[in-house]
Amino acid sequence: MSSVKKKIMKYVGKVVNFVTTTTSQGTSSGELGKSFVPDERIVELCREVGAEGIVMLKNDNGVLPLTSDRIVSVFGRVQNDYFCVGYGSGGDVKAPYKVNLMQGIRNNGKIKYNELLAAAYENWGKLNPVDDGFWGNWPMCYDEMPVDLSMARTAASMSDTAIVVIGRSAGEDRENKLEKGSYYLTDTEKQVLDSVTTAFDRVIVLLNCGGIMDMAEIESYGDKISAILYVWQTGMESGNAIADVLSGDSFPSGKLTDTIAKSYEDYPGSADFGNRKFNCYTEDIYVGYRGFETFAKDKVLYPFGFGLGYTQFAIENVKCSCENDEITVSADVKNIGKYAGKEVLQLYYEAPCGRMGKPARVLADFAKTKKLLPNESETLSLKLNASDMASYEDEEIFAYLLEKGVYKIYLGTDVRSAELCCTYEQGKTDVIKRLSQTAAVSPESAFKRLKYVDGKKIYDTVPAAKYSLKEIILSNLPKDIPQTGDIGYKLADVKSGKVTMEQFVAQLDNTELEAISRGDYVMNSPLGAAGNAGTFGGVLESMRKKGIPAVTTTDGPSGIRINEGASLLPVATALACSWNTELVENLYEQVGMEMKRVGSHILLAPGMNIHRNPLCGRNFEYFSEDPLLTGHMAAAIVRGVQKAGVSACPKHFACNNQETNRTHNDSRVSERALREIYLKGFEICVKTANPQNIMTSYNKINGVWGHYHYELCTRILRGEWGYKGNIMTDWWMRSSASPEFPEIKDQAYRVRAGVNVLMPGGGRTGRRKPDGTLLKTLGMPEGITLGELQQNAMHVLNFVMNSEAMK
Repeated sequence: MSSVKKKIMKYVGKVVNFVTTTTSQGTSSGELGKSFVPDERIVELCREVGAEGIVMLKNDNGVLPLTSDRIVSVFGRVQNDYFCVGYGSGGDVKAPYKVNLMQGIRNNGKIKYNELLAAAYENWGKLNPVDDGFWGNWPMCYDEMPVDLSMARTAASMSDTAIVVIGRSAGEDRENKLEKGSYYLTDTEKQVLDSVTTAFDRVIVLLNCGGIMDMAEIESYGDKISAILYVWQTGMESGNAIADVLSGDSFPSGKLTDTIAKSYEDYPGSADFGNRKFNCYTEDIYVGYRGFETFAKDKVLYPFGFGLGYTQFAIENVKCSCENDEITVSADVKNIGKYAGKEVLQLYYEAPCGRMGKPARVLADFAKTKKLLPNESETLSLKLNASDMASYEDEEIFAYLLEKGVYKIYLGTDVRSAELCCTYEQGKTDVIKRLSQTAAVSPESAFKRLKYVDGKKIYDTVPAAKYSLKEIILSNLPKDIPQTGDIGYKLADVKSGKVTMEQFVAQLDNTELEAISRGDYVMNSPLGAAGNAGTFGGVLESMRKKGIPAVTTTDGPSGIRINEGASLLPVATALACSWNTELVENLYEQVGMEMKRVGSHILLAPGMNIHRNPLCGRNFEYFSEDPLLTGHMAAAIVRGVQKAGVSACPKHFACNNQETNRTHNDSRVSERALREIYLKGFEICVKTANPQNIMTSYNKINGVWGHYHYELCTRILRGEWGYKGNIMTDWWMRSSASPEFPEIKDQAYRVRAGVNVLMPGGGRTGRRKPDGTLLKTLGMPEGITLGELQQNAMHVLNFVMNSEAMK
């Protein structure tokens, strides 16, 4: 044995006796899902989307893709102990397998690697197994194998390129922290980078994360690091997708959906995050790139929308037109490099500052090319209606205003490089849509918010509510329908047009009206497939006799959480970084087919909350700091799932932007920021994809819990956006009396707010009995009315009647 091999063998230990427990395909999940065999098409799409969502930030001297003459040494224990998904209900899928990085490299067959170093990591991992923790206390990273300079140099003598993979995870009830091993590198990780960058001339860093982490420390290595890629958490096909990109079988075409700042403190909302009682959204509309591009350009390491490929593109023949206030910008995208690739065109606008203050850039539209071979081109067309550039005035007029002035339109491949391509001149200020003050902060909770006017930051007090919610509710109560008792109508009779829904609901007695407003009390209901999140609809025998089936819900969005097992999908951040709504829709159509196979009628997905802060634990479940991209990605998922005949359920409505004390925390936000940032994605999704269900959030929004929020659920969602579907709570809820009607509490408060179903239906104790609060005030002055109960039932039954469960 050579002296070089002897040096590295000490890290392998008794490698000749080491028996690997992995398969060529991937590691077994070790759970019930191991017997589940996914359809070939969903496997292909998981791999394709996983590769397309990878974002390459740097590729000096064309170190990637790896050529056939190169040998790589892979450093970092997550090459084996890979983070395929984030934590909590959104990622707890019983996957049939999970391909880690080293398995993907082996499966690929084109990448030559340092086998002795790989064996050393396998053996070290076996001797130092990970502790997966427990709910809310999962590891954010794993203890890393130390690599000193001697070991790195030994590896370098056996290979010419190093890959260092760094892993992070967070999740539900598990916030990222401003600590080493979470947002920052650990000392051991820095030691590994120090050793490897000293020993190797070519170093590639892969970031296996659900969201962005601090990049300043990695950037400090300068040209010692040749390439940096966010490979995210891309589900069961993670390793295969990454190996496809590294080998050149595929190519990176992902773009950042969040700005990467120089430091955490540079993020506009960093000072108002993580507080237990409440957070004031002082940055207002200046979230992410809206703030950076307006007043902090110098604080950005990588701008929103940025991402490299293996080839280069020319944007040519840019044309602009405007007809009936619709602006169309088209351009030819030509591949002028030597590799195949895809490019994303991004359209932004800059509105005149006016008296309200405006961001310097707002994403208006985007489009992605097909795969373009060298010298191939494609013409893309992007559109923007002038009314889409209106801003919400929340001080006096309570309307969307298109203010007088010149609107500048920019086209490019990221927010920073986008160039002026045309202008739109608005001759006078127009009211685009007049609304009413809604969901505003209370006078006692008013705070100072940021405005940027005439090149200056100013802070003024957020407008407080000036209306009587009680009067609004009382003036809009539905009329009672006289109860008839059971006269033999079935729900199928409504679907066939034989009777009206009102005639059917008139048969329901008060016990049934209570039951239709909640689930079957518990998760894993006996009325649904094993491992379900809960069921609702026909939860009583008398209701099932009327033809009302029980509807089964399952957690998402990274797959179907059910005992039989299901495909583990790329996380939402990775999906969004693909900027490819067609591909995402195709993937989730296959998910819809898989739902029918395992007995799920509703997937509790997509997650739609804004990446307000990089520390949010559930950012992996959400898409972006931008509401337009969020809305269109969510709409793609909804269309895909519902194309298969089952239902999606966008969540969490609204402002669930942190996990810290999430069931009590109050998100205090101006009505303008609420409408332009935190509700806009939901609005786009509702209006373009028609989700059949929506889930409220745990947190308070301006003092009111999401599951009691009449203004969000009834006034905005149903009243303004025309939503016709079912609204459910997140699982369980907080007990509270209505401020407007003190005798009404809990379930009556919820139903009056317009939230139709309590899920899973009871408390956490599993007690199978109503809590009595829904019917307690029925018939009392200002108590819950029969009409409200019946209207609530109709919302639920309209969904159930058209659901897969009816078949």
